[in-house]
Amino acid sequence: MSRTVRAASPLFYVITELLQSDLHKIIVSPQHLSADHIKVFLYQILRGLKYLSSARILHRDIKPGNLLVNSNCVLKASGPRRARSRRFSHEGRICDFGLARVEEPDQMKHMTQEVVTQYYRAPEILMGARHYSSAVDVWSVGCIFGELLGRRILFQAQNPVQQLELITELLGTPSLEDMRYACDGARSHMMRRPHKPPSLSALYMLSSQATHEAVHLLCQMLVFDPCCFTTRDGMRQYTNDFEPVASSSFDDVWERKLSSVQQVKEEMHKFIAEQLNTNRVPLCINPQSAAFKSFAR
Repeated sequence: MSRTVRAASPLFYVITELLQSDLHKIIVSPQHLSADHIKVFLYQILRGLKYLSSARILHRDIKPGNLLVNSNCVLKASGPRRARSRRFSHEGRICDFGLARVEEPDQMKHMTQEVVTQYYRAPEILMGARHYSSAVDVWSVGCIFGELLGRRILFQAQNPVQQLELITELLGTPSLEDMRYACDGARSHMMRRPHKPPSLSALYMLSSQATHEAVHLLCQMLVFDPCCFTTRDGMRQYTNDFEPVASSSFDDVWERKLSSVQQVKEEMHKFIAEQLNTNRVPLCINPQSAAFKSFAR
């Protein structure tokens, strides 16, 4: 029997800043979280999400474990960053882009429903919507906001059906208009169940930090129909853009042309070589460190 021996491929090391924790560990820890802590965390999450949305990126798995935190309570970026127009801003605070995708403008095209960890999954996905928008990420952030306030998972169910029932316990039974994108089975199931009025006042019981302003904001995130809000006179409300937005929509042409592991390595080598010719501070490795020998080998 003959055996083909291939030369070992060179290794690539990706070195990132050390982050001591993630938001899940913070929430379940005995550490006290003040109102200011919660405000800072929520602000940073929404700031990163706004940047992703402006680049037409759907994360589709936002949860506390995917929000990295350093010892100064600063959430950090750990998403993809590429050269020139493909580079992500350092203002992101979210990691794990394994389920991310570019927003699909064609509402007739079906999108996968096997996304988002169940506890943070938006009701339109739970009800089988074939198409959804970046609003599913906003729902996830709303769940995290409630979890920060109450120090427990807001909707913790054993299965997707029970997950939807827990949501209706809080938001009430959705209207037919709210379920216009739901699959027939989910719509029939919801209509067979006894009608439930909303019980949003229960949010005030999460903690002493659940003030009127906090509950009002939470209610804007946790809605069945993620359409834009309007004022009583039918006019749209806008705010000034104080936060960073992407200079252009994300283009996945770089990923689509990669068809082999070797091609990925070649493109990464090319990118690293390009960076060496810029004015950026070069990577410095301490030769006295315990990991240097393993790295240099």
